[in-house]
Amino acid sequence: MTQGRIHSIETFGTVDGPGIRFVLFMQGCPMRCLYCHNPDTWNLENGVLKTPDEILHEILKYRPYYKDTGGLTISGGEACLQLDFVLELFALCKKEGIHTCLDTSGITFNQKDDRYLKLCELCDLVLLDMKQMNSAKHKKLCGFENDRVFAFASFLAQHHVPVWIRHVLVPGLTDDAEHLMAMRKWIDTLSNVEKVEVLPYHTMGIVKYQSLGLDYPLAGVNAPSAEKVIMAREILCGDQHEKI
Repeated sequence: MTQGRIHSIETFGTVDGPGIRFVLFMQGCPMRCLYCHNPDTWNLENGVLKTPDEILHEILKYRPYYKDTGGLTISGGEACLQLDFVLELFALCKKEGIHTCLDTSGITFNQKDDRYLKLCELCDLVLLDMKQMNSAKHKKLCGFENDRVFAFASFLAQHHVPVWIRHVLVPGLTDDAEHLMAMRKWIDTLSNVEKVEVLPYHTMGIVKYQSLGLDYPLAGVNAPSAEKVIMAREILCGDQHEKI
């Protein structure tokens, strides 16, 4: 059976999908987002090796908490770097009637890879991190252009996989109204988006950079103002908008 490199586990997650969730954070990420708050997940060679059966065993211990409204969320790093492991664990969870959710940037997507078709069969919900609409700015922000992200979003819509769009609001990088309105226009072309979440940038990851001996890329950048967050939620979330 496939083994996966696991960064960490949260057994009572409430912000990574519906209900109460078992959140599995996978090791490894090809992106280097300037606002990343988990640089300790980047190296694919780190982490603890576990099999899907071992993780399922842990999930089932907490099943009474998840009931029918929660389930498993696999996050990262970038979970799709270990797609074989993700598919095997999702398949086991589906047999147990456990809701499956994937948190991903979509940056690894390859339409010629049939495993993504299997993912559509096994995944009940995708949390898609949409970072920047402009491809050049996306590359500056994350190290990659965004063509694969758009392709993955279209692929999920084509296969009717429910999606929640997540957008990190970073002052000076992802918070201007023109960018946000372009994202809203793009979201409106997708038939499978159930929810949009605006995640305000924070600086809680600085201590991890310091512990790893790394320079923090956004030193001096503060969290967005309440007014900026409200504006972004009004543009992106529409009727879903809630006051902060």
